[in-house]
Amino acid sequence: MSEDNIVRKIAVIFVTDVVGFSKLMEKNEEQTLRSFRACKEILDDLFEEHGGRIFNTAGDSVLAEFQSAVSAVICASEFQKLIKQRNASLDNEDAQMRFRIGINMGDVIVEDQNLYGDGVNVAARLEALAQPDSVCLSKGVHDFVSQKVELNFTDIGDQQVKNTMVRAYDMMLDGTSERAKNAPEMKADAKGALSKPPTIAVLPFVNQSNDPDQDYFADGISEDIIANLSSWKTFPVIARNTSFTYKDSSLKSSMIAQEMGARYLVTGSIRKGGNKVRITANLIDAIDDQQIWSQRWDRPLDDIFEVQDEVSQSVAVLIVPALKGQEHSRGSLSKKTTDLSAWDLYLQALSLFNDFEPKYPEIASKCESAVALDPNFCEAYTLQCRSLTNWIFDQREPGKRSEHEQLFHRLSQKAYDLNPNNPEAVIMLSRSFNLRGDYEKRVEFAELALELNPSNSAANQDLAMAITSFGRYDEALSYLQKAIDLDPSGRSKYEGFLPLIYLGMKDAENAKRWVTLFRDKSGHSRWYGWLAAVEAHLGNMEEAEKSLAVFLEKRPEIKTLRDYEKVVPTLAKDYVMSGLEKAGMPA
Repeated sequence: MSEDNIVRKIAVIFVTDVVGFSKLMEKNEEQTLRSFRACKEILDDLFEEHGGRIFNTAGDSVLAEFQSAVSAVICASEFQKLIKQRNASLDNEDAQMRFRIGINMGDVIVEDQNLYGDGVNVAARLEALAQPDSVCLSKGVHDFVSQKVELNFTDIGDQQVKNTMVRAYDMMLDGTSERAKNAPEMKADAKGALSKPPTIAVLPFVNQSNDPDQDYFADGISEDIIANLSSWKTFPVIARNTSFTYKDSSLKSSMIAQEMGARYLVTGSIRKGGNKVRITANLIDAIDDQQIWSQRWDRPLDDIFEVQDEVSQSVAVLIVPALKGQEHSRGSLSKKTTDLSAWDLYLQALSLFNDFEPKYPEIASKCESAVALDPNFCEAYTLQCRSLTNWIFDQREPGKRSEHEQLFHRLSQKAYDLNPNNPEAVIMLSRSFNLRGDYEKRVEFAELALELNPSNSAANQDLAMAITSFGRYDEALSYLQKAIDLDPSGRSKYEGFLPLIYLGMKDAENAKRWVTLFRDKSGHSRWYGWLAAVEAHLGNMEEAEKSLAVFLEKRPEIKTLRDYEKVVPTLAKDYVMSGLEKAGMPA
């Protein structure tokens, strides 16, 4: 992703889709598409009048941006009014359409013709909350427009949708039902779940050192505590990717916990100076938003690993009193290294890995420097493997793929040999077997990684990917959902595997839906090839031929089925190849 093409800004986001679109398509595809195009023309005219800019359309959904919240709200109300008039003029009920609309104002990322970010995600969730024929908007939009438009709104309270709390308002149009204000349900939900293992989230510890460049140190400590807690296997622990999205957040602890689906939060601070370190840790019960434990450690830096273990031990026993007195299996919790300089280099590499755009050469350099100081530093080998995973498939260096794969095999085997109880090392070895085409070993080690740490979102994802090679698709979907539950912010990453699963299942309708979604998001060539195959299987030959033409234009080195066979995913090989043959790809 080129930074030159990326713009961050505050925008008003408008999201809409058709109520019951799939059922309408099942009844009469041609009539439904004609009706949708007619409604889309109405919407396009209103966007032009009120300054809306369309970014994405996928199936029946439309995503647009406005510069003005007032313009977006007026546009939405007029659209619903005009659609209602259109429906009233039609005798054929199958030709009628109803829409939901969500409007939010927030931070977005604009990259070329794509729009991303939390502002977009919340708008989509508000759209899902909206009543048919109505509009649902966020508190920020409501507060801005309520005194500037002659429209009525109803506060429906805090709504939890897909791990996110949203304060929402209904626009009271003709036919909109007045919904009771939703009282926060955190207490009831949490108390009802007390019989289940409580979920824990560790927020990034605050760097209280005078040097802001020491953020990587505080982040590394936080990540280690997450790993330590996960290894108890007694309770779910929210993944680092999700908990770190709340770094520097001003939200109340109870709200953060509610958004992540966590019962307890671990918070803290770190002050590092010379060879001394002060760590303060707190445990917060999100039900009552009360701190139930706090402790401070002033130790030499050499004792940092013991302090991390003490934090994890104290938290685990407080949350599950039955664990008190139990000897925790050390497994992956052994000291990472006896060389603090090596450990510091590892933390710097970890910080680079967690950047928005991780740079493999820099990460590799720091990991290699760390193992030069301590050749038995398992985590450094593992981290280099994790970074190398993406680099193997980087199209900027296609000629080096074999070299990168061989390096990956060596590093993953070394990490596993050093610590076969480290779940990250086991995951890397599982991926190594996948690259070699040994799928039975791939599954064996993926299952072992999950057994070592059931709260590891990557382990759940990897097992899902591994078992698809043996047709275990329903189980794979279950493991992917568990990964999403543990790492809600990584939803799009995990959902990126759904197109392949549905292709493997030969489920053309779901495959088309997910392939189309990702094609509209990224425009990568693979989506056009897969969509051509799916459309052909569905009998939509005109659409199949269009997608195939785009694919062949984007991939000039692929001219025949024989060429494509070299790159087609094994999981869905037969289904995709037969679809492309139907679409007209030469043999």
